[in-house]
Amino acid sequence: MSKRDRAARAKEAAEGSAADSAAAELDGRDEATGGADDETSTGAAKELRPSGKRSARGRRSSTGASGTDGDTDSGTGSAVAVKERKKKKKASAEESRNPFVRIWLFLTQVVAELKKVIWPTRREMITYTIVVLVFVIVMTAFISGLDLAFAKGVLWLFG
Repeated sequence: MSKRDRAARAKEAAEGSAADSAAAELDGRDEATGGADDETSTGAAKELRPSGKRSARGRRSSTGASGTDGDTDSGTGSAVAVKERKKKKKASAEESRNPFVRIWLFLTQVVAELKKVIWPTRREMITYTIVVLVFVIVMTAFISGLDLAFAKGVLWLFG
């Protein structure tokens, strides 16, 4: 089992417990409101959902495994989005003219974005590299052949 698989299983287990608590909270909210505005609450939660690849993929697999409907998915998404929104407000409120603070903020944001990237495995990287090299060799041979053919044609035509 690779590190990626172990990390995915650990994440699914953690999100599963979070989804259960969010489902209980949503059930309590539905009973209190009588289920009258389910569409509006679900729509608002979908608007607040973060769009990072890794988190969305993890949520889909955990909800698919638990067999629940999309309500728990939107519930956890809205909680994450609210936390991120609070952090963004705090960061914008602390804007400083100090260039070192701004550079530090930029670097922390870069690291946060790089953590969202799904990096290819070693095998995928080797496969992609071989495909690119083969394509470059084929295209180089094709263009060299055309160049040689046109050069011979011009020499034949104008002697």
